[in-house]
Amino acid sequence: MSHISINGKSIYYEVQGEGLPILLLNGIMMSTKSWQPFVDSFSSNNQLIRIDFFDQGQSDKLDGQAYTHSIQVKVVKAVLDHLNIDKVSIVGISYGGEIAIQFAIKHKTYVDRLVLFNTAAYTSPWLKDIGRAWIAAGKTRDGEAYYNTAIPVIYSPQYYETKKTWMDNRKKVLVPVFSNPNFLDQLERLTLSSESFDVQDQLHEIDAETLIVAAEEDYLTPVKEQVYLNQRIKNSHLIKIPNAGHASMYEKPLLFTALCLGFINTKDKTYII
Repeated sequence: MSHISINGKSIYYEVQGEGLPILLLNGIMMSTKSWQPFVDSFSSNNQLIRIDFFDQGQSDKLDGQAYTHSIQVKVVKAVLDHLNIDKVSIVGISYGGEIAIQFAIKHKTYVDRLVLFNTAAYTSPWLKDIGRAWIAAGKTRDGEAYYNTAIPVIYSPQYYETKKTWMDNRKKVLVPVFSNPNFLDQLERLTLSSESFDVQDQLHEIDAETLIVAAEEDYLTPVKEQVYLNQRIKNSHLIKIPNAGHASMYEKPLLFTALCLGFINTKDKTYII
């Protein structure tokens, strides 16, 4: 549990375990703590690295500042350089997947293997307007309004219904968090940082062997977005998970872990029979 300074601002990161390094990159509402259920598995045979981006978790907040994803790409490079890591496998989900793609384009030699869950190549008008709805709900300072706007759509309808007791308990935890004006302002800045995201014309530059994972009931970044990535990233493989939504790692945790660790730790790329 450590911090580094970037231009006078503090970035929080954690490192556990030894072996081939794996960097986990947060979704927009996540922090390093969000990965806690996966730490034991990911650090048992690998070096696990987690980062809070600016405006997340225990990293500094960029109050009053407008920024784009480029600042978060710089965060990733700064942490890896600080740790003297020049080759790493990266797992990103949603917002974290977008940062991972941009890092893999800009810093090709750093990336061993790339795993992208529920990720798109650009912020579509559909997703932009969903983000704007989140921002509008946040400006009310009504935690329940923000929860009802942002959270249900993250999960598949089946999961939401069958896990209703868990979801109700989750709501009790999140509504006070979503009632915090500072937290809502952070999410607004993070959401706005994604509006200009578009790497459609740069995907062919990614060299890393890439696993792209789609969830068939993802209504934020639908399957067609991952199909698009697969068609344009040359060394990529596409898997579709049935009966799962945008928060696929929470809905299918065993599958998430198996796909990530299996893909990253498999030594041979090609088998000849």
